[in-house]
Amino acid sequence: MKRIYFDHAATTPTDKTIANAMLEYMTIKFGNPSSVHSFGREVRKEVSEARENIAALINATANEIFFTSGGSESDNFALKGIAFANKNKGNHIITTQIEHHAILHTCQWLEKQGFDVTYLPVDEDGMISLDELKAAITDKTILISIMFANNEVGTIEPIKEIGAIAKERGIYFHTDAVQAVANVEIDVQDMNIDLLSLSGHKFYGPKGIGAIYIRRGVKIQPVQLGGAQERKMRAGTENVPAIVGLGMAAQFAKRDFVEKNAQLIALRDKLIKGIQEQIPDIKLNGHPTKRLPGNVNFSFRYIEGESLLLSLDMKGIAASSGSACTSGSLDPSHVLLAMGLIHEIAHGSLRISLGRDNTEEDIDYTLEVLPQIIARLRSMSPLCAENSMGITSKECKTCYKK
Repeated sequence: MKRIYFDHAATTPTDKTIANAMLEYMTIKFGNPSSVHSFGREVRKEVSEARENIAALINATANEIFFTSGGSESDNFALKGIAFANKNKGNHIITTQIEHHAILHTCQWLEKQGFDVTYLPVDEDGMISLDELKAAITDKTILISIMFANNEVGTIEPIKEIGAIAKERGIYFHTDAVQAVANVEIDVQDMNIDLLSLSGHKFYGPKGIGAIYIRRGVKIQPVQLGGAQERKMRAGTENVPAIVGLGMAAQFAKRDFVEKNAQLIALRDKLIKGIQEQIPDIKLNGHPTKRLPGNVNFSFRYIEGESLLLSLDMKGIAASSGSACTSGSLDPSHVLLAMGLIHEIAHGSLRISLGRDNTEEDIDYTLEVLPQIIARLRSMSPLCAENSMGITSKECKTCYKK
C-alpha cells in the first residue's frame, strides 16, 4: 500500500544531511558554548553561524536572533515580554480570532493579569480588515500580534500593511511566522516587523528548537530566567545540536526557496482543481490565491472529519483536520468558526499540507481515492438527503460529479 505524508504543516521530516550533522555535536563537539576552553569555543562558533543563517533568511542581523525551544515559547516570549516591559505605557494588545493557541492562550492569561486584548474578526477567507485594525487602536495599545499565515487554512495576512500601520502609530508589531518562514518571502525591514516567531521542525529542521527575532531597540523583558545565555535574554544551556540543525535548515531554505515553492504551488493547484471538479457540496477554506504554497483545506458537507481522516489513513494517506496541537479536541476548528462556517460544515474539514517530497503521483492517487471515500461516508450519513431517499453511493449525484 502507498504511504503518502500530507501533514507538513504539523511537522516536516528532519533533512537527513541535517540529522547526520547534528550527531557530531552530541558525541564529538559536545562542549558548552558558555565555556572558555577550546571545547566551548569550538561550538560557540557554530552557534554564531547558525544565528547568521537564520538572520539572513528574514533580512535581520545576527544579534537580533535569540534561540528558543520552538514557536510556542517564542510567542510567549514576545507577548509576555512586551506586555510587562511596557505596562507603564499601556495595557492594550490587538490580535486576531484565528491565531494559534500559543497566542490565544497567552493573551487570555495576560487578560487575567490586567491587560486588555482585542481579538479582531476575519472575513470568510480568513483575512483581517485593515480598517478594523486601525479602529481598534487606542492610546493604550502597546502591541499588535497577527500571524503571518494561518496554520489551518493557509491564508496569508497583509503583513507589510499591518507593519506600516503599527510603525505609524508607534506600536510594536509581532508576527507568528511559524508557518510562513521558508514558505513566503519575509523581509523584517521592509515589512516593519519588530518581533517574529519561527520553529525549526516546520521547514525540515529538528523539533524542539526555534527562534525569535527582536528588532534592536525593542523594549522587552526576559521570560525565562536563570543564567546569562542568549545575551541574558533567555536562560538555559544552549541546545547546540538543534541550533546547528536550525541554522542548516535556514540555509537550505534560502537556497531552495524558489524551486521548492514553485513545485508546491503547482501540486497545490492541481489538487484543488481536481477536488473541485470531482466532488460537489464542498468549500475551499482560506484565501483562493493569498495562501501558503502547500496548503489545501476543504470542508465536505454531510460527513465528519475524523471518519474522513481514518478512511484516508487506511488508504495510506496521512492528513489532518486542522492544527496538530488541538487534534485531541472534539470541538470544530476555531479558525473555521471565526470564518463563518457552521459547526456541521466545520466538522467535515480536511487539511492537506504538501511538502518537498510529494509528487504528481501522490496527487493523482489522492484524486482517485478521495471521491470514493467521500461517497462512501455520505452514503452512511443521516445528513445526506440522497441517503435518506435510499440512493446508493454509486448512484448519488451529491457524491459524484462524473
